[in-house]
Amino acid sequence: MIILVNRFLLRKHFTGISLWPFVIVRSREMKKDLTFLNHERIHLKQQTELLVVPFYIWYVVEYGVRLLQYKDRYKAYKNISFEREAYANEGNLQYLEKRHFWNFLTYL
Repeated sequence: MIILVNRFLLRKHFTGISLWPFVIVRSREMKKDLTFLNHERIHLKQQTELLVVPFYIWYVVEYGVRLLQYKDRYKAYKNISFEREAYANEGNLQYLEKRHFWNFLTYL
């Protein structure tokens, strides 16, 4: 995982984003946050499983569907299957060791 610090690449309320193979964070302090880093590692795993580009396509399409469903950007984001998996397991630092292939499907 390659971590880059750049507050200008992120929108106002974003602390970080995974863009395989990089994790871009707003501040140096985020590089020390193990829960945050685990969340981003989960996204990197999801991206590699879907061969990166299909991940981004799926992410955007699912966000659009959730936006129509919830009519709220934040709720739509929080209910994307990739995000649901990452948020549900970010506190478990051993999660990726025992995670099943394409496990995000259980969060659809």
